[in-house]
Amino acid sequence: MSKAFVSALILCFSILYTKAQVDTTIVQKDSVPAIPIPFKDPDSLLRIINLNPFFTLQVDSTLEYDLEINKHTQQYFWYLKNAPIGVRIDKTTGLLYFKADKSFFKSGKLKFDVPYRVEVGVQNLRDAADRVETNFTLLFYSTEVVVSKLKPTIGSNVVMEEGDSLRFRVLCEEGSFPVEQITIHANLPISNFQNVSKCNDEFRWMIPYDFIRDNDTAKQRILTLQFIGTDKFRNSDTATVRITIKTGINYPQKNLEHQQVVNEIGKYVTNLKLTFYVVSKNIKANKTTRTGFDITGSSTAMLGTILSTSAESTSAKNAGKVLPSVGLTLVPVKEAVSPNKVQEQNTASQVRGTIKRLDYMLTENMLIGDRDPDILTKTRKLRDELKQAQLQLVDLPLVEFDPRYSQKDADEYFNNPKVNKNYKLKVK
Repeated sequence: MSKAFVSALILCFSILYTKAQVDTTIVQKDSVPAIPIPFKDPDSLLRIINLNPFFTLQVDSTLEYDLEINKHTQQYFWYLKNAPIGVRIDKTTGLLYFKADKSFFKSGKLKFDVPYRVEVGVQNLRDAADRVETNFTLLFYSTEVVVSKLKPTIGSNVVMEEGDSLRFRVLCEEGSFPVEQITIHANLPISNFQNVSKCNDEFRWMIPYDFIRDNDTAKQRILTLQFIGTDKFRNSDTATVRITIKTGINYPQKNLEHQQVVNEIGKYVTNLKLTFYVVSKNIKANKTTRTGFDITGSSTAMLGTILSTSAESTSAKNAGKVLPSVGLTLVPVKEAVSPNKVQEQNTASQVRGTIKRLDYMLTENMLIGDRDPDILTKTRKLRDELKQAQLQLVDLPLVEFDPRYSQKDADEYFNNPKVNKNYKLKVK
């Protein structure tokens, strides 16, 4: 093959290649020219090439980890975000350093078995857009397990009474691992209490009045509450509260009993005043009748004496001798018509004394407030006094209702000073 032929062939291929390059360009009217995308080498992007996503440290151990990037470190600086206390990084070299000092965990600044998410980043000093951020997890553990403690906000020995309200919180002194669950064990069955399931929960229980049974000779019961706290590894701690419960006073019920006794005494005193009113009126009417007989007899005897001594006629003198005997005749008539009511007088005096005594007992045993500590003694005294008064006047027919008399009349008559004067003790 000659050199001329080869040169002609090369020239043809060159023309065809140039024409092909021109034909591949398509020109469209009103079109935006395409912007060429610059090609970048993957190794040119900033990356951290040796980051470990998870670190686990033991207490009192030291972490030293040198982070590296795919660029020269002279123009870059390192930084941390949300780092736990004590975690540091050299901003120039990227050396990550941390010493898990035990004091951090004792003070509560750090906790065991809690994952800490730490954000780390590196940035170009001259180009703020040239940076990268990522994160890793830091977890601490200890071969020395410190069990968390439970601390109730109440003493270990408590004395209470029925009807009292028991309230306290169960706090936690956290150790290596936090308390996740609290359960309650009691040596006696209890109900209607506020349960404790986690730290800082409040235990509330209203001690019922029937907690101590009637057949309990000691009149007290001992309730032992055990609060058992456990962590995720079943390490447990128990706090015990010993409660001595004594017999208490059911004030709502006892107040009703006291009021019932007071009402009974008031009703009995009302009937006694009405009875006294009726009996005293009868005694007063009888006394008026006897006084009339006495005045009539005395006047007749005196008139006879005057006639027998000063009369001029014989018939008048004879009449004067007869009239004294007529006055003497009125004495047995008086005894027959209006006999002395000694028994009624004594009964009226006894009724009046009973009324006065019951009124005094009501005043002496009145309640002071809704929670009077002497309510049992006062109620018992009133009940005994009412029973004694009813036994003393068991044969007395009480006037409970009489249309002729009213309770107002009886009260006014009982408090009348003239009536009181008749029943006062006279001392010579």
